[in-house]
Amino acid sequence: MTELSNEPKDATPSVIAQQTAMLNALPFSDTRDFDDAARGFLGTIEHAKITNPQGRTVWSLEPYGFLSDEKAPPTVNPSLWRQSRLNMQHGLFEAVPGVYQVRGLDIANMTLIEGDSGVIVVDTLTSIEGARAALDLYFRHRGQKPVAAVIFTHTHTDHWGGARGVLEEDALATGRVPIIAPNLFMEHAVSENIIAGPAMLRRAQYQFGPFLAKGVRGQVDCGLGKTMAAGAVALLRPTDLIMATGDRRVIDGVEFEFQMAPNSEAPAEMHFFLPRYKLLNLAENCTHNFHNLLPFRGSDVRDALAWSKYLNEALHLWGGKAEAMCGQHHWPVWGRERIDTMIREQRDLYKFAHDQTIRLMNHGLNAAEIAEAIQLPKSLEGAWHGRGYYGHIRHNVKAIYQKYLGWYDANPVNLDPLPPVESGKKYVDYMGGADAILTRARADFDKGEFRFVAQALGHLVFAEPDNAAARALLADTLEQLGYAAESSTWRNAYLFGAQELRQGMPKTPPRPPMPRETLAALRTSQLWDVLGIRLNGPKAEGKHIVLNWNFSDTGETFVLNLENCALTYAEGVQADNADASFTLARATLDEVIAKLTSFPEAVAAGKVKLSGNPMRLAELMGLMDEFPRMFEIVEPKRAAVK
Repeated sequence: MTELSNEPKDATPSVIAQQTAMLNALPFSDTRDFDDAARGFLGTIEHAKITNPQGRTVWSLEPYGFLSDEKAPPTVNPSLWRQSRLNMQHGLFEAVPGVYQVRGLDIANMTLIEGDSGVIVVDTLTSIEGARAALDLYFRHRGQKPVAAVIFTHTHTDHWGGARGVLEEDALATGRVPIIAPNLFMEHAVSENIIAGPAMLRRAQYQFGPFLAKGVRGQVDCGLGKTMAAGAVALLRPTDLIMATGDRRVIDGVEFEFQMAPNSEAPAEMHFFLPRYKLLNLAENCTHNFHNLLPFRGSDVRDALAWSKYLNEALHLWGGKAEAMCGQHHWPVWGRERIDTMIREQRDLYKFAHDQTIRLMNHGLNAAEIAEAIQLPKSLEGAWHGRGYYGHIRHNVKAIYQKYLGWYDANPVNLDPLPPVESGKKYVDYMGGADAILTRARADFDKGEFRFVAQALGHLVFAEPDNAAARALLADTLEQLGYAAESSTWRNAYLFGAQELRQGMPKTPPRPPMPRETLAALRTSQLWDVLGIRLNGPKAEGKHIVLNWNFSDTGETFVLNLENCALTYAEGVQADNADASFTLARATLDEVIAKLTSFPEAVAAGKVKLSGNPMRLAELMGLMDEFPRMFEIVEPKRAAVK
């Protein structure tokens, strides 16, 4: 039997041949992107290193020093290596005089627009620490200025998580600095990042590879940038919403023309044009790679058709007007012709993927068959910004299929299959047992047939999770698939799967409580929604609990109702038959949820008035699940979920 090895392996000859073919197929002599990524450089932080107040590093590019080599090693796809090196540019850059970007201090960019007396901050990175460092870097080179406004282009955490780092306490308390975002920002920021957060964060470990070692056999990039920052995050509620394309704002003397782009890269997203600076910002909808239509971490499926239409609309609104175009990832593009060409090609990239998926779907092909059949046209295949470093045509077409037809391919064989453990055991039995599978898998591994070897061994590992030889060979197989992958997310997923098979899940501290600032940004109804998804239905069988809530600071009233194993609520009413009633400030509830105090302590301090039987609340809270930070993915669940 093969012994389980914890060490990464070298690339096999078949992978090296794939890398050579990629190197010969793409226009590596075109180095304009490297010139653009370095253009306008003003200064940086050494190694882009950022620490929190306790001295812990939350961001650093120093571990990526291996990317100084121009030639890709055999264990990294050469196209991905090129993108990884481009994403190493870091510091403060001038897009045009008056508009600056901090890049490389996070996976996302901070854009800084100078107004008549202050600076407008567009997107505040993932972490509070990173946002402060980015703003300080700007001040160091452009002088100290007040923050005149904060703009969130869309709902993903790497674009709003650091907002607390650019706004002083008095600005938050007085609301004197507007926070501007697209309509429905809060609804989608909550649903994407909080309600499904526990599962999404675990899956994101596979997408971004934060627990992989940085190196030529490990994590090299995330396509959009290097990796995710690891600092403190807080959600701030916008004070001004952009509602429609054509909306304008004059902020500190600078006119903004906005375009709405909902259900594109994010469910709430917007673009803007600055006539003063002749600069176009297309947020995250026109980046230097083919984006995701369904990230591996999970989300609503993104609308490729709408995405293409928004880019077409942007071209008609501002084509020929913009002299510079920047986004909230990657580097800018300059020159009207180059800008318009990139927008057209990105527009057609999403339209091609959409239309050809639907065409093949209507011929009867299922998602896997479409992914195997589809091929980008040569004009898009050779455009560097169309390469699948983050998204990829092979999984984006599956997302489009899912959006229209769902998970079921209409073949009744796939309607109600056995779950992985049960089916794995039957597959192993049908294939003649573990030894027979391993013998065939080793032969196919040597032939470079890694995709099917991974499928077969996946069944074996779910049937026999402690089979060391199966785990070792599956890890080796996933590793080779990762080495060959052009998409950073595919590479990270394959390599992290291999690592977990070899070493088990990483040890992580318990999930921290939700930050008070984030709680304060949520509407009370959203808090009840979050509570509802924690209810353990089987434990709640036969229980009926009714609780009245009256919030003294917001004037809101609610009834919480547990019945039929579902937690529902009604706003603006009180129940005559409530088991208990509570009157308190909403801020007190936030403190309890953030674990800054407990409910009994708040009652003892006189912050909560109650009537009826308060133990019914304790009974309800006893029915709530605490979600684990980690759970198995490449092997069966070790603990039963009840």
